[in-house]
Amino acid sequence: MYDLIIIGAGPAGISAAIYAARQKLNILMLSKDIGGQVAKKAVDIENYPGFDKISGLELVNLYKKQLEANDLEVTLDEVLSIEKPDKYFLVKTTSGKTYESISVVVTSGAESRLLNVPGEEEFSGKGVSYCSLCDGPVFKNKIVAVVGGGNNGFESALFLSNYVPKVYVLEYGATVNADKENQELVAKHKNIEIITNAKVVRIEGKAKPRTEATASSTGVFVESIIYEDLTTGEEKTLEVKGVFVEIGYLPSTSFVKDMAQLNDKQEIMFDHKNLETKTPGLFSAGDCNVSKYKQIVMASGEGAKAALSAYEYIKKQL
Repeated sequence: MYDLIIIGAGPAGISAAIYAARQKLNILMLSKDIGGQVAKKAVDIENYPGFDKISGLELVNLYKKQLEANDLEVTLDEVLSIEKPDKYFLVKTTSGKTYESISVVVTSGAESRLLNVPGEEEFSGKGVSYCSLCDGPVFKNKIVAVVGGGNNGFESALFLSNYVPKVYVLEYGATVNADKENQELVAKHKNIEIITNAKVVRIEGKAKPRTEATASSTGVFVESIIYEDLTTGEEKTLEVKGVFVEIGYLPSTSFVKDMAQLNDKQEIMFDHKNLETKTPGLFSAGDCNVSKYKQIVMASGEGAKAALSAYEYIKKQL
């Protein structure tokens, strides 16, 4: 049995693990990946203390080194459920394993929100992507579209503009939601075009031979994105080879819904004094939590606070 199980290995989870390790707790980290959304950041991070500028991948590599320095390992697995039949927690994973612990800290973050339009699922991995940093270079010299006029959308467009001749940014609203700084940066790039009042209707494509493919697999590939101009009601088509979906995230909290109270956005609700959920001994931190501001530095701070709160809880159980 473990003292503490930490679910997730993004900024909140890694911070929680480091603080818990310093308290000499027996820790298990469970996560699908290391770094979470930080690993997918398309542009440099310029608001993280201690660095003038650092890329997401660089920060993730520093995370890994710090985990190693504290003799911490991440078990790559996905959590299915959390139960507390008696004094201790049971955490079940997709690999069929069940782990027992005195306390649990949930730092599961969030997953990319889907468009839910025809063609999205069909062309996923064949022109439709949710990570410009991961897939952007594949579309070198090809025209692409980014869906979403927030900071993530603008940052993706800025990154993609280094590889492609044209980036369309489609925003559903009448105005974009990106920070002023990102808007100013985008305005300096002539190969980025912003289209507002644009409701994506569907994504279309056709079969191509492997030599012309924009992805590694054979089959059908993206050829166009169709949107409705909300000012006129007219459907319009953009010929693109790639569609990058950047319309926000949904908290990864389905596995904890029976143990923690969720709001209408599926974010975890918690006691602000110690980040404890409605279940004693179950704490949460980071982007899976109720929070107006989803920031790396805030997730890191919450992770530390949750770990220290868990430590106080564990001491009382021994």
